[in-house]
Amino acid sequence: MNWEVDTHCHTIASGHAYSTIAENAEAASKKGVKMIAITDHGPAMGEGGINKYYFWNMRVIPRTINGVYILRGVEANILDTRGTLDLPEEFLQRLDIVLAGLHVGCFPQGLSVEENTQAIIEAIKNPYVDIIVHPGNPEFPINIDRFVEAAHAYNVSIEINNSSFISRQGSEKNCSLIAKKAAELGATVSLGSDAHICFDIANFAKAEKLIEDAKVPQENILNTSAEKVIDFLKLKGKEITL
Repeated sequence: MNWEVDTHCHTIASGHAYSTIAENAEAASKKGVKMIAITDHGPAMGEGGINKYYFWNMRVIPRTINGVYILRGVEANILDTRGTLDLPEEFLQRLDIVLAGLHVGCFPQGLSVEENTQAIIEAIKNPYVDIIVHPGNPEFPINIDRFVEAAHAYNVSIEINNSSFISRQGSEKNCSLIAKKAAELGATVSLGSDAHICFDIANFAKAEKLIEDAKVPQENILNTSAEKVIDFLKLKGKEITL
């Protein structure tokens, strides 16, 4: 499968990634990728996060680099069971795409399945959130049925994170169950490389096999075309055009 879009990419600004925006765009161009989202970590990540004004000023980033369309975004941290994110609304509304997820060091560990699920569902209800990232992380067990049902109801995409199969050991079983439930309901799915170096842009090898096994229809996967991503974001209220 030729994937046109990578919705989850990091740069050196994230503190523990190793490529620039230009390097990411160049790598994407060489792979035939038409669109990437620059989604560095939100401020709550501490030394692995960024000053909030980095996100305020993302409009200076060219819309296209090396022929690759650039989405200006964030991987925001969910902070509590109320679904609070680590960027204020006035910052979120300036971005093209908002990813949100639970991260060690930003969200309390050891909470119940119900509390973890509530946190994600409350974030899903945030009108600026477009994608929930790495929901299969076993560090934060959730009620998969409730999560997928909520994402589908609020038109929030569910990420299958390729990096999780390496960096979040134990994710594969959960991701498989999530993908199968998404296929059952017709929920929107996105593949994220979670690239922290440009060579990993659009590396979806493990995620692709998982969604194939789960029988997720291609029409429900955002990454198959840049136009599909734009249409999805417009439905979410984003003012964006190719």
